[in-house]
Amino acid sequence: MSNLFRKVLVTGGAGFIGSNLVDRLLEEGADKIIIIDNFVTGQRQNVTHLLNDHRVEIIEQDLTDSTWLANWLASQNLEPLTFIFHFASPASPPRYQARPVLTYLVNSLVTHHLAQYTSQYSTRLFFASTSEVYGDPLVNPQPESYWGNVNPNGLRSCYDESKRLGETICGVWHRQTGADVRQARIFNTYGPRMDIDDGRVIPSFFQSILNNEALTVFGTGEQTRSFCYIDDLIEGIIRFAKNDDLSGQTINLGNPQEFNLLELVKIFEELSGQNLEKQFSELPADDPTRRRPDITKARRLLNWEPQVDLLTGLKKTYEYFKQQSGK
Repeated sequence: MSNLFRKVLVTGGAGFIGSNLVDRLLEEGADKIIIIDNFVTGQRQNVTHLLNDHRVEIIEQDLTDSTWLANWLASQNLEPLTFIFHFASPASPPRYQARPVLTYLVNSLVTHHLAQYTSQYSTRLFFASTSEVYGDPLVNPQPESYWGNVNPNGLRSCYDESKRLGETICGVWHRQTGADVRQARIFNTYGPRMDIDDGRVIPSFFQSILNNEALTVFGTGEQTRSFCYIDDLIEGIIRFAKNDDLSGQTINLGNPQEFNLLELVKIFEELSGQNLEKQFSELPADDPTRRRPDITKARRLLNWEPQVDLLTGLKKTYEYFKQQSGK
């Protein structure tokens, strides 16, 4: 297994999930980890503790510069990468809608270059896909066999459709060359190192509480989400990554327990010990009304399912945000 993680590239390694993954890879005995991040959404504070670690190299670079990426990958031919974790992409709607071109390029063109490299060497590629490939689903919960209900030209399509294309690219290289690629459809994840300005519901609620502001609830609050704590997600990623028999597979990783946003408000009231004021706002375009993973495949192939309940995970996340804010 040490050979598998002998020389690892983590794109987006300063991000919320990416930085937690890097820490776990070091625990797994990785010999060398190269982080490439443009810090558009990744945070420098997430990797500060790694600056003096001889096993970690941090490169600040926009991967959508194809000339740079092609030259850098070519320079890795003498001691090829053994594993690539491709996590580089804005993931929250406000962030990817602000940078739609960068978003669709990093999930498509960059994925193409990484898959091509993977096909040339004994490298394994893990593509971070998303539950957003299911769009506003007509099937609940969503199994991997569901093709989704996605608006191809909506505000969210720069992310949704480029992740779908990223999966297509991985599948093509796997079928045509036998490249060892695998992709996880990651559902809503939360925990320490999340950016409080991310724009998604959990950090937004915490931000409102810390600022003594009303919680913004979009629509009627009856839309549902499923929230997975970061440690559970990382465990699923590692199990998927290390399994030699799962090349070409796509697996949902998320927590199947479903909450509507009004239920989430009540949990935040229990957590904070306050009666929280709510303000309702118009539902964003193409916002999915249901979101819940079917994790039957993950249970069967990875012997994995989330262990951290929502209230426990939120308490840990709240402590992190309070520490970061100094409150």
